[in-house]
Amino acid sequence: MLRRGALGLVRGATSRPLFMSTMASKTPVEDVIREKITAALHPTTLEIYNDSHLHAHHKAMEGSASSETHFRVVITSEAFKSKMNPARHRLIYALLKDEMAREGGIHALQLRTLTPEEEERRRAQETAPATQAKSTQ
Repeated sequence: MLRRGALGLVRGATSRPLFMSTMASKTPVEDVIREKITAALHPTTLEIYNDSHLHAHHKAMEGSASSETHFRVVITSEAFKSKMNPARHRLIYALLKDEMAREGGIHALQLRTLTPEEEERRRAQETAPATQAKSTQ
């Protein structure tokens, strides 16, 4: 499942409507994150949350005109198999190194990286307590 931030745009997020190709994007950094991760990792889940508004008052953000500096990203991909979290994160950092180095670019990046099996186990654990609660009533 591919989502665009908290707005919930699902599946096919890599193809843009034609009218957007002639307009300047309001989320260019988010768009680049999505494009690079999708091209390199072919994720089954990609959720990108722009949390910049939560950090705009921080001293480090004074004078920054960018509204795209802090992101939380959830990625599920087969490419993470046999990799520990630090290696998975280094892979993402390498993909986004230009955006992280650029003035006004990514200042903070929170990552949750999962394999499809890990995501399935997590979902099963999340639904198990609800199922158990119903069966005890």
